[in-house]
Amino acid sequence: MPAGDPLPAAKTVAELFQLTARAHRDRVAVRSSDGRVEFTWGQYAERVERIATGLAALGVRRGDTVALMLTNRPEFHLVDTAVLHLGATPFSVYATSPPSQIAFLFANAGNRLVVTEKQWVDTVRAAGATQVVCAGRPVEGTVSLADVEAMRPERFDFAATWRSVQPGDLLTIIYTSGTTGQPKGVELEHRAMLASLRGGLDLDFVAAGARGGRLVSYLPDAHVANRYFSHYLAMAGGASITTVADPKTIAAVLPAVRPTVFLGVPAFWQKMQKAISATGGVRGRVVRWALAQRQAGLRHAVADRLVLRTLRARLGLADATAVITGAAPIAPGVVRFFLALGIRLCEGWAMSESAAGGTIGRPGSVRPGTVGTPMRTIEVKAAGDGELLLRGPTLMRGYRGDPVRTAEAFDAEGWLRTGDVGVIGADGYVTIVDRKKDLIINASGKNMAPAGIEHAVLASCPLVASAAAIGDGRPYVVMLLTLDPDAARDFAVAQGISPDLAALAADPIVQEEVGRGITRANGLLSRVEQVKYFRVLPDSWVPGSEELTPTGKLRRRAIAAKYADEIEALYR
Repeated sequence: MPAGDPLPAAKTVAELFQLTARAHRDRVAVRSSDGRVEFTWGQYAERVERIATGLAALGVRRGDTVALMLTNRPEFHLVDTAVLHLGATPFSVYATSPPSQIAFLFANAGNRLVVTEKQWVDTVRAAGATQVVCAGRPVEGTVSLADVEAMRPERFDFAATWRSVQPGDLLTIIYTSGTTGQPKGVELEHRAMLASLRGGLDLDFVAAGARGGRLVSYLPDAHVANRYFSHYLAMAGGASITTVADPKTIAAVLPAVRPTVFLGVPAFWQKMQKAISATGGVRGRVVRWALAQRQAGLRHAVADRLVLRTLRARLGLADATAVITGAAPIAPGVVRFFLALGIRLCEGWAMSESAAGGTIGRPGSVRPGTVGTPMRTIEVKAAGDGELLLRGPTLMRGYRGDPVRTAEAFDAEGWLRTGDVGVIGADGYVTIVDRKKDLIINASGKNMAPAGIEHAVLASCPLVASAAAIGDGRPYVVMLLTLDPDAARDFAVAQGISPDLAALAADPIVQEEVGRGITRANGLLSRVEQVKYFRVLPDSWVPGSEELTPTGKLRRRAIAAKYADEIEALYR
């Protein structure tokens, strides 16, 4: 670590923030992508003190919890940081959550108040919130964030308060996305996140982008990945954060920001690959030529100089030293595609329960299909049944209010049961096979990983956005598919048919095109894994929906229940 680096000295995230803000007072800390808000690290620290003081006036004390339901906006960073300076615990709520689930989170967390914005005031009230602070335009019956900043309680010592925060205090609660039932509240302490940050900055390619670099916040802050890569990582390196309120605009924001560290979920990389591959005209032919040269190991310098360097700049990733994919599995072919572009896409694997500490590929030694090797201080091993186990200083305290599931999560030696089945090579590279509970065991007793089948189909069917393989206890594999709205619309225009998504799902031309993709995918699969029948649904699955978690993972139980009739029809 360089001289004067605050990370080794910090005992808590509050202390880390204070040291970083002091060292980089005049550097831009946070800005909004629309350019309306921007403040330096010095101004960040001043506003954190004012907001913390105001929250104390509202009764927030050490050990309390505070819920945040906000878009990716500068106020998130201000409020979250202010709360942790009080020795209290901020946690975020997915904006797509229904009031019933939010009510469950509020009951589990026991939060004193909620900080939200106008569009969700009614939602959080319906979920049981009684004390509401509103960022942005005030709403009747709430306290505006501006009013909070103006409050001055008697005998409140901000410096003494943040200095009293301890390494074992609760930094945040990350609620799992609920693929198998009600969300679990992962309790992460200050020392766990600091250990994870030290492990991250121990990687040269991450450190090079984090120290004084540029980060983008566009994923939900309820997920540990965005908190790590866009919130805490900035505190560790003094980087600038650009907040993106509408994640659909991320492709336009990247070239303007030119991030130095960037995390994209698999759906982002898949969509970008499709867009690049669909480029027409002379530009498209030139890009495909350059990619072919790189993929064949030929004319690297010529292809890079003439085409790929410009393409990386146009995508906004030319300056990124750390380009990472995570949060869900990604097809190896997608990783190879971006490596051919000269974008050193590294796949990582971690959990909320490990404070984002886990394994990661390294530029120059990426092996598509693996998730790299363990970060410093992280141990990984495989249990007898293939389940991967994690151990290290980044692990959670436990699940909030759930001692039974906490006990189930750890073995007697402190290893965390990840629920992922994988293989560890002799050289330490980890390959994830699938989720332990997601494995398909067909009627003949053959074990299959549905993710591998789904990846093959997604890679072979450009029209498909989501694919769910079915076959547990069944004689063969069938699949439910949804169409990619953009790709399907372009296909409809080219074919002269109705672009309506529901109509396209039943159109014989679309069925035939998807069928050709399934045939290509089956050629990549073993006989027992091959998809025998499929159904293109008239629906669109989006993150945070009934079918997908906010990070894009399939909610397999919910899908099986909702589409039970369609599944049975495929087996008839």
